[in-house]
Amino acid sequence: MSNNLNVNVDKNFSWETIQKELRHQFGNEIFESWLKKIVFEEKFTNYILVSVSTRFIRDWIVSRYLDQILGIIKKFNKEIIRVEFKIENKVNNNKREIEFGSDSKVSFIRDSFLQYNRIDQNKSFENFVIGQSNKLAFEAAKKVSEKIAHYNPFYLYSGVGMGKTHLLNAIGLKLKENKKVTFISAERFMYQFIKSIKSNEMVKFKDNFRNTDVLIIDDIQFMNGKEAMQEEFFHTFNSLIDKGSQVILSADRPPSKLVKIQERIKSRFSGGLVVDIQSPENDLRLKILEKKVDELNMLYGEKLKLSEEILNFISSEIKNSIRELVGALNRVASFSRIYNRVPNLNEIKIILKDLLNINETKITIDIIQTLVCKYFKISKNEMLSSRRSRYLVRPRQVAIYLSKILTTKSLPEIGREFSNRDHTTVIHSVKTIEKLKCDNTEISNGISYLKNQILYKKENEI
Repeated sequence: MSNNLNVNVDKNFSWETIQKELRHQFGNEIFESWLKKIVFEEKFTNYILVSVSTRFIRDWIVSRYLDQILGIIKKFNKEIIRVEFKIENKVNNNKREIEFGSDSKVSFIRDSFLQYNRIDQNKSFENFVIGQSNKLAFEAAKKVSEKIAHYNPFYLYSGVGMGKTHLLNAIGLKLKENKKVTFISAERFMYQFIKSIKSNEMVKFKDNFRNTDVLIIDDIQFMNGKEAMQEEFFHTFNSLIDKGSQVILSADRPPSKLVKIQERIKSRFSGGLVVDIQSPENDLRLKILEKKVDELNMLYGEKLKLSEEILNFISSEIKNSIRELVGALNRVASFSRIYNRVPNLNEIKIILKDLLNINETKITIDIIQTLVCKYFKISKNEMLSSRRSRYLVRPRQVAIYLSKILTTKSLPEIGREFSNRDHTTVIHSVKTIEKLKCDNTEISNGISYLKNQILYKKENEI
């Protein structure tokens, strides 16, 4: 915990109170593993400064929890609009060594004299997985990193989650060894521009961006419609090109397809090297999965062993985004971690249901009733009757349970589909089956079979 909780804190703002709320909202496990590592440093007018010990911890927290953390902070002080992180290690003599200012060859964009940089040490050329769909982009990126201003600007585009940012980051990592590199998102560039106008610091803004050897801007399409910012970017771009600096850009579409971007800017983008990353082929998707499994096992000491059948299934079904592919693997790894076993193929279909391209049946309560009756070898009239025989009650409860979890119907609506039964009967049925699933393996397997049959029309898989 921080020992400087009272630094510049007003009476409406207590980091200790916020920590208690973080523990309550995220749970003890996440708080102890990650959020407890956040050290409060200082509160400013509309943002707070916090520190963590490594870039990895910062990146993990920012990518997974930052929006919710900010939401919690706003409950206590509505003026706070962002959280700034710095990396701060404690060295042996108990003096603090601030990491974010240690590399003089990487240019950081100052925000109220705080430093910002997007370069990630983990995204290099060495760990970029190459296939036919991205080989040209990879080779072009390497050429740019070997000889700046030869291909200028370098414009890389693809759909979401295809590896653009990884390649930009790899170029930045390579060039920062002996060049001054500035790496920023278009959104952040816009924020800095607006802030500099408001604070009358445009000279400092121009110096930050024009006195660099390499300017890398990610997601340039977000400049659309911002005329004043595009004007400034145009002059910055020309200044860098004229003095032999390298400009590297990424977007989700080719220059000609950019919307609400000045024609003269699009023309200059098109005048450089324009390369796209195409949709990944199955072999590449499979290689990425295998590499990520190895990384998970090395990084977290996991023993995740996925069969060739499962890897082939995931790679063949999730085709359009590498980010989604890795996200699917992380879901499977989480399941494995929670239940201490690798899920089978049917369970994976359920875990990844929203990502898969499987043709699903339009699920109705009538379909559920029909399939449950067939499974238990009873008629639908028997299921919907008022009889309370044991051999009818259990199928009825199973059908009600499946109707609750597989459809969007309300409890009263489900009750009406079962001969106008009361919603309390529906609640009782759902609770009964949930308990039986935990205590009875046969019931649990039967539920899994029926879910798979209802969702994917797979009648012969268990």
